[in-house]
This record gives sequence, C-alpha cells and structure tokens, in this order.
Amino acid sequence: MEKVDPSLISIFKAEENAPEVMQTMWDIASLSGVLGDLTSQNTFQSPVEILRFLRIIQLINEEALGLDDPIENAETVYYRYRNRYSDPEPPSKKKVEQIINVLLKYNWISKQSRLLKMRDTGKRMMDALIRLANDSLAYYLHDDIDRALFQARRDAELSEAYDDHGISGGNKIASMVRNVENALQLIKERELELLADRNALPQLEVIHQLMQELERKLQERFRQFQTLEESLVLSDLMQKGTAILAEGTNLSLGMINKYLKFTHMQKTPLSFTIQPEKVRQFIIQMYNPPLESEIPNVYQLFSFMEQNQYEDEAADGLWFPVKFAAPLSPAAIDEAVNYLETYEPYVSPIDETDEEIDFTAEEISEEELDELMGKSNWLLTKAMINTEAIEGFFETHEEAPMEQVVIEATSTEWGDAINAITAISALVGNKKVTIMNSKETINLPKFKRKWEWLNRDDGSSIIRKRDKRTESDKNKE
Repeated sequence: MEKVDPSLISIFKAEENAPEVMQTMWDIASLSGVLGDLTSQNTFQSPVEILRFLRIIQLINEEALGLDDPIENAETVYYRYRNRYSDPEPPSKKKVEQIINVLLKYNWISKQSRLLKMRDTGKRMMDALIRLANDSLAYYLHDDIDRALFQARRDAELSEAYDDHGISGGNKIASMVRNVENALQLIKERELELLADRNALPQLEVIHQLMQELERKLQERFRQFQTLEESLVLSDLMQKGTAILAEGTNLSLGMINKYLKFTHMQKTPLSFTIQPEKVRQFIIQMYNPPLESEIPNVYQLFSFMEQNQYEDEAADGLWFPVKFAAPLSPAAIDEAVNYLETYEPYVSPIDETDEEIDFTAEEISEEELDELMGKSNWLLTKAMINTEAIEGFFETHEEAPMEQVVIEATSTEWGDAINAITAISALVGNKKVTIMNSKETINLPKFKRKWEWLNRDDGSSIIRKRDKRTESDKNKE
C-alpha cells in the first residue's frame, strides 16, 4: 500500500499570490460566470431545465472523450440531443445555441473552422458538475439513516482518491466520523420504529453491512497516516472514530438479533413451568442490556406489543416504566394514597399590620417659590432652545453689542443668527441677560455676512450679563 505524501496539496496552504492559485480562482470564476449567465436565461428555473443542461454538457463531454462523433455547431448538439434522450419537450435550437455561446464566452469550449472542441477548463468543470449530480442522486436514493452512512463511505472513497495521491480531499476523515456519528444518533432515535416494522430486516442488514465496511475503511485510512507527523493531530479523531464505529456496529448487530428474536417469538415453544430466578434475571437485564444483546429493553418490548400479534395485546393508552420501593405493605400503600388524596399544603398565617402614614408639611417663602419656579422655567426653556453658545460667550464677556454676540457665538450664517437671537430672547425672558440701547456710537467690526438687520440700530444694542449682585441692587432701587 502506498504511503501518503505528508505535504498534501491544499488551496488553503498555498501562497495567496501564486500564479497557480490565481489561475485556479479564475476557473472558479468561470464556473460562476457560466451558472450566472444561464440563470439569467431561465435555464435553472426548474429541475427539468437543469437536467437538460447536464445532458447537453454530457454530449459535449462524450465527444471530447472520443465516444461520439465530432460536433460541428449548436445544431449538431440539438439533433444529437433529440436522438439520444426521450424528452417530450426538448430544448429549442435557440436554447441550445444560447448554452453553447455561454460555454464559448467562458472558454469551456473553443470554436474552430468547422468543429467545436472542449478546452481543459471546460473538461474539468463539466466533470465536476456531472460528478456532483451523480453523487447527489446516489445520496437521495437512500433513506435518512442510509444517507449519512453512504456519505461516510463516500468520504472514505474520496480520501482514497485524493489523499493517497498527495491532494487534499478536505478533511474527509473528520467528515466521515461526523457522518457516522449523525447516523448513529438517527439509529438510536428510530430504533423502536425499526424494531416495530415487520419489513425492516433488509434495512437493518444494510446498516450493519455499511457499519462493518466503514470500520474497515477507517482502519485503512488510519494506517495510511501512521508514518506522518500529522498522526499526533489525528490521534483524538482516531479514538473518536473507532469508538463511534464500534458502538454503531454493536448497535446494528443487537438490533438484528432482537428483530430476529421477536420475529420467531410466535414459534417459540411455551413451557408450563415458571422459573422465578430466570424471570428475575430477564427483568434485570432488560433495564440496561448491552448494545449487541438480543434482550429487549422495556420500551422495545412494549413497542412490539403494539403490533397486536396476539389478540387484545395492543391496548390503547400510554406505556411507561414505573419503579416502586419494595417491599411495601398494603397498609402502607393505602396510607400513602390517602395522604396524597387529602394532602393540604401548610401555609403560615399572614400578619397584616396597618402602617400609619405620617404627613409632614414644608413651608417656603414667596421669594423661594419664585426662585424655584424660575429655575423650572429656565430648565424647560433650555430643553426647547439651545442657549449654550450664548451662555458660553458671556462666560468671558460682561457685555457686548448684539451683532458681535450673534456672530462670534455662532457663525455668519443666517440660520445660526436666527437661532442665536431666539436664545438671547430666552436668556432675557429668564433674567440671565438684559438688552440696553447704546447711548454712544459703537464701531462694530466688519463681519462678512449675507443678511441685514431690519433695523440697523438693533445690531448696536448692548447685551449685558446679569448676576445676583445686579438683581439685589435693582431690588433696592
């Protein structure tokens, strides 16, 4: 048996800017382009249309392999399709020509003087699509349990086809182990259903054969990696895969044994003497039988009883196991039943105490009330009007002309001027600043603005910051 090359060729380990990687990505892009163009032409709108496309590329593929006559043009493909396949609605000449033109566009085939020839890129891409379709068909021909086992076997075969030749198959060993694990879970979930089905023996035999074959293939795969440094990385995977396959093989074998045992149960001779010890051992082993055992557990036994092989065996109702603490006397059972029927939970009394509500009165003066109302009004005003820019200006100035305040606190834009004047009005209303007419001529700096004052004197009005000292002096006056 050949040894596996330790350095498997993998697209994920290659240099990102290597020419070979770039060419590989262009091949993937050509596949995407072909599928994209054909999708825009409604080629992939139904399963039948997709099947027709695969048939067309199969005809081109057979010609490239020398299995059929040369292809001159799209018309040759059209007539060859009609002669080969019994399609009640074959694709039209225009449709075949569209597909050929797309393949020519992405260099899958080349058009020579009187022939159509397949290029290497087209050969590999067409092979990949046909192989994908065949793999999917083989997958869906199995039921849900066999599908997972089939995919596990397919992973082992792909590992042989790729990993053995130094090309990465994409962690197929791990995929194989996971598929077997999923199949084992499905077998456990459907064990009762399979045992209750009178025609399930062929499927149980297939499951068991697949398990044995997978166990053999997995051991071969692991032996291939024994000479590699990567075997240390695969050690956990080997142990997990071996354990899962052993469990699956034992489980499938035990299901076959139980199935055969129950099938022949009607032909088993009956004895008229009961041996209590054997009955006791049988009941004990039913609670935890080994996987490969032919002894059914309680659930499986009741599942077979539902088949109604004997008259009145399938009684309506729900079967469930119950464990009783033994020995219990009839008096003790009667006392327990009476206790459950007359049981009343003990509830401690609730002490309700009336709490006295103590009301307190707080008095404030009229001046303090006015101050609180003023603060509330100011907070409400600030919530609706942005006055931070104007307040920030008067943190460094005691007084200034209105035009200077408006422009230096905000900007020369007309909208900012409107907002600034609104903020000044709010500050005046809440006694934060005061506006006075200037008694002297003020030389304002020349601001570059695109708006004018309606009254030229408004820009010269003096805005002065008010403080507590000013307020108290005013009250004295």
